[in-house]
Amino acid sequence: MNDQPLLTVEGKIQIEKELENLIRVEREAIKKALAEARALGDLKENAEYISAKEKQSHLEGKIAELQNVLNTSRIIDVSNISSTKVVFGATVTLTDPEKGTTVTYQIVGNDEADIKKGKVSYLSPLGKALIGKESGDVVLVRAPKGDIEYEIDSIKYRKNNS
Repeated sequence: MNDQPLLTVEGKIQIEKELENLIRVEREAIKKALAEARALGDLKENAEYISAKEKQSHLEGKIAELQNVLNTSRIIDVSNISSTKVVFGATVTLTDPEKGTTVTYQIVGNDEADIKKGKVSYLSPLGKALIGKESGDVVLVRAPKGDIEYEIDSIKYRKNNS
């Protein structure tokens, strides 16, 4: 894979929504807070103004970061993928034979990964271990907490509007 970051179409839409909220809602709220703080007078010792400026700086950094992600990422339409192997965008159901538990994860871009939502980065130890494998394969994940063995039960490619 090249060094260009990857995003699913779903991930791109989520980042665009977050960016729009930051620009239209959060930025406007900070502008209002700055105006109110300026009205209070001396800006050097004005805690409200200093706090609003810090929030503005943080917000503008986040906006720039999200714009960069959108501008530099390669967008992958998962609904167009048909493969028997695990590739970017796959939803993989795994069994931990030691614990007898089953988990399902979608392999996504680093900027959209959220383990609580069942989305793991293709750059994570689990993502790297799964890429290129097939249903029935056993994979060894070298995780920070120690090695974990999984068996791949199924591989699916779902539509992005799911």
